[in-house]
Amino acid sequence: MKCPFCSAPDTKVIETRLTDSDGSIRRRRECEKCGKRFTTFERLETAFITVIKKDNTRQPFDRNKILSGLIRACIKRNISTATLEKIVEDIESEIKNFHSNEINSREIGDIVLKKLKNLDKVAYIRFASVYKQFDSIEQFTNELSELKIK
Repeated sequence: MKCPFCSAPDTKVIETRLTDSDGSIRRRRECEKCGKRFTTFERLETAFITVIKKDNTRQPFDRNKILSGLIRACIKRNISTATLEKIVEDIESEIKNFHSNEINSREIGDIVLKKLKNLDKVAYIRFASVYKQFDSIEQFTNELSELKIK
């Protein structure tokens, strides 16, 4: 592993741990040249998943897009980053269990909404307003009404 500080090619592993959340391996490393320490994560590479967007273009699946959407929806809510990371891991796992390597972006959005509905109603409405592209107050109030009923 190349040192991110001095670009020296030799680093040594000081500590290795299996992470609780996604089964990745966390390694603490030290550069043999400059002595600085850094952390790396190893994750099993799985099948490539393609997301089919609304306009029928295709993009590679990016878990960070889901995480950033969740973070925006949960601003100023009492929800930890660890909780959001766990939700993203659950969503990613659910997507990987589909029978195809392609998934529609609408299906991903529906999964996210389902998770948010169980987590926080305000975050759910925030996400839904962007995801469902509310363009009138009536759409917004209808969604609120449905949320109250359930």
